[in-house]
Amino acid sequence: MFYDETKVYLKAGDGGDGCMSFLRQKYMPEGGPNGGNGGRGGDVYLLADENVSDLRAFHFKKHWKAKNGEPGRGSDQNGRGGNPCQLKLPLGTEIRVDGTDEILCELLKHGEELVILEGGKGGRGNSTFKSSVNQTPRQTTEGKAGGEENYIFTLKTIADVGLVGFPNAGKSTLLNTLSNATPKIASYPFTTLVPTVGIIDYPEEYRTVSMADVPGLIEGAAENRGLGHRFLRHVERCNLLVFLIDLSAADGREPWEDFVHLRQELEDYDPLVAQKPFLLVGNKIDEDNSAKNLKLCQKKFPEIDVLPISAILEEGLDNLRTQVLEKLS
Repeated sequence: MFYDETKVYLKAGDGGDGCMSFLRQKYMPEGGPNGGNGGRGGDVYLLADENVSDLRAFHFKKHWKAKNGEPGRGSDQNGRGGNPCQLKLPLGTEIRVDGTDEILCELLKHGEELVILEGGKGGRGNSTFKSSVNQTPRQTTEGKAGGEENYIFTLKTIADVGLVGFPNAGKSTLLNTLSNATPKIASYPFTTLVPTVGIIDYPEEYRTVSMADVPGLIEGAAENRGLGHRFLRHVERCNLLVFLIDLSAADGREPWEDFVHLRQELEDYDPLVAQKPFLLVGNKIDEDNSAKNLKLCQKKFPEIDVLPISAILEEGLDNLRTQVLEKLS
């Protein structure tokens, strides 16, 4: 299972109470107040970690709390502060308060930290109230409560290129051939059920490009049919989209219609996503009907350069790699 959205309850630590105490020694009958302050409650903070792949840790554990501060003690001993609560989140996580659409923050860089809830302030001990007119104060204050809130964590994949296509178009095979990723490959639709990110190496350019294989969409995905919004959101942060269509039309669909439907799904989901730069790639050029369908696609879309490839035979991939890098430059 891939967990890319979950609801959690977070609670910062409460501050410790201040102490009321007086010095009691045999030869110091009027030793005065010596109650210490309470410790500060622990914060809750978020840490972006590239080694975390999804939100499964927060799916199975919904409540996260920092430690409370210790109360003050006599002999002017202040309470120890509470330990913070650290939450490691994958890159690309958005955080918002439950019940609202406003995004509080998003974690995009490895090692990025953010305090989301502050611990409560510790209470004052009676020694802090001592003055020239109040030699034996009996006032103390309680520790303040730490912040608490319900949040929604949503993961959106970070990649330079988003690979978009209908089921069985060959996205997993292409990603496996181009990059170091090893997604599941099989001859049936919906083989890929989780977004997979691979790294394409350009040693001559001293550069790498990340490509995300977004699980196969179906018509109506923007209306939450099939896997719907759950995976459409994983293309939001991509700088370039690669539309992969099946030139062999093995599933009975026309390749040019696949492209139109894919563009429309993105438009219905978010017009800004549909306006991203893109490449149109026709896969399975080695099949019988593919050459004919390629010409028909070029006739249907004369303003678009359709790149023919065969992912399984590794034909046309050098040109695709070049076009991807040029579009990202």
